[in-house]
Amino acid sequence: MSIPNILMVRIDNRLIHGQVGITWTNSLGANLVIVANDEAANNPVQQSLMDMVVSDGVQTRYFTLQKTIDVIHQAAERQKIFIVCKTPQDVLTLVRGGVPIRVVNVGNMHFSEGKRQVHKTVSVDENDTKAFRALEKFGISCEVRRVPDEAGENIANLLN
Repeated sequence: MSIPNILMVRIDNRLIHGQVGITWTNSLGANLVIVANDEAANNPVQQSLMDMVVSDGVQTRYFTLQKTIDVIHQAAERQKIFIVCKTPQDVLTLVRGGVPIRVVNVGNMHFSEGKRQVHKTVSVDENDTKAFRALEKFGISCEVRRVPDEAGENIANLLN
């Protein structure tokens, strides 16, 4: 069983959009974007919309969280993988399921009822905060960065 070449995991409640599909994939040199999201995995319309904003030559897969856990270790060495999730809880599910994640990029977590804004593009509630703290305990660095050339800010500093 080989260790999959996961370049980065991004939390973005919009999943794939232009910034993710083009800017991030290019700067990472990814050739495979895995959207690990139960809803998107079962929504072909959403998938085809997301496929339209991914760079040419980059493959996409839409997996449930469980399927991601089940198949990630079968990835080929040539696959340079960029995983996109919707929430920190989803990332934590992957980590607990044995997906070898080292770096989490926190992109967009929209404000909604019961959340507090901790950064321009990031709002969290109690559950989000717990999930980030749990990821930290796993030794995973979680930083807020909207675009690759922006300096990252550790989420732990923003949560206090």
